[in-house]
Amino acid sequence: MRAEIIAVGTELLLGDILNTNAQFLAQELATLGIEVYYQSVVGDNPKRLEDTIFHAFSRADLVITTGGLGPTEDDLTKETAAKYFGEKLVLDEKALSQIQVFFDRIGREMTANNKKQAFVPENNGVVLYNANGTAPGIIIEKNEKIIVMLPGPPKEVVPMFQNQVKPYLAKKQEYTFISRILRVASVGESAMEMLVKDLIDAQTNPTIAPYAKDGEAILRITAKARDEAEAKSLIDPVAEALKERLGKSVYAEGETNMETEVAKLLVAEKKTIAVAESCTGGEISSQLIRYPGVSQVFLEGCVTYSNEAKMKRLGVLEETLKKFGAVSRETAMEMAEGIAKTSGADIGIATTGVAGPDGGTEDKPVGLVYVGIYYNGKVEAREYRFAGSRNKIRERATFQALDWLRRKLQYEK
Repeated sequence: MRAEIIAVGTELLLGDILNTNAQFLAQELATLGIEVYYQSVVGDNPKRLEDTIFHAFSRADLVITTGGLGPTEDDLTKETAAKYFGEKLVLDEKALSQIQVFFDRIGREMTANNKKQAFVPENNGVVLYNANGTAPGIIIEKNEKIIVMLPGPPKEVVPMFQNQVKPYLAKKQEYTFISRILRVASVGESAMEMLVKDLIDAQTNPTIAPYAKDGEAILRITAKARDEAEAKSLIDPVAEALKERLGKSVYAEGETNMETEVAKLLVAEKKTIAVAESCTGGEISSQLIRYPGVSQVFLEGCVTYSNEAKMKRLGVLEETLKKFGAVSRETAMEMAEGIAKTSGADIGIATTGVAGPDGGTEDKPVGLVYVGIYYNGKVEAREYRFAGSRNKIRERATFQALDWLRRKLQYEK
């Protein structure tokens, strides 16, 4: 089955709202083995909406729309689809009753134009009753074509698709597509691809797709199978081969992130930590404390931006700063050891660097960052060089600092 996703709404065209629905739907359709060849965004214009939907059916078996099911005159998705399929719209009393209940629940009066949302196709239609809003969704299937019309708000789209649309479409697919994600740290996308290129080239089912996301590299393994158990049996050996090839760089599987994995390790190992940050400005602390339960091990976080703060709070020696500078391996080490010992933490981690856009020199250019870690009674520092904007440099420094700490927690007991 070939699908096209159409987002309806002038606010999307103007960039006032981010189209997260398209991302969600594309991912969900992939798990069903339904290929999405095109995505479109069209404003609330009757002629352009009609052109878009009619043209989509010239190249797709399934069209999924979001938006345009509201009560106003320019909400015309349902009317346009009905025109394509030659369907008459009639009032659905159950949908109208649910809309009234929704307004009663929020303590507002239902206006007359909301009745428009309760009209549905007289024939060949499936009504998707909406437990999270006013507009019901609709499926029309006729002449080997299907349109699924969903409301616009993501809080309504997600449950409606998962609970009603996905089971409907799954019955039409002989195979399912199951994916597993391997998350890879400190290896660029191109370098990672070269390390596993022979495995990628040799695969047909499952397939292996590498890509980059937010400073890390991702490997998505996707199997075509009749059920989840069969998919797992196909994916498992491939995942193990990739892990063996990439070694310690594979830090997790699935929908997670570096800070979550590091915080989990800290809690599991019962290792207390304190953080001293200069160039990252509290990013490491902020990310770690997102994890529920990290208060068991996270003792303290300090942003020691000035030399005076580094000396007064962390005990960095004045002669170290004079001889090597604030951005140096030596200062990073003294910061890490200082925060650990003054807080009583098992682990101290520190960052110092030149985030830019100004302040760089020939010897210490923008993007130069030192990370120090005090761990198991020893202190070390690493030098990194990052490119990008000020915030990108800070983000990448934070990620690399956490990845280094993750490797120590996992492999240096």
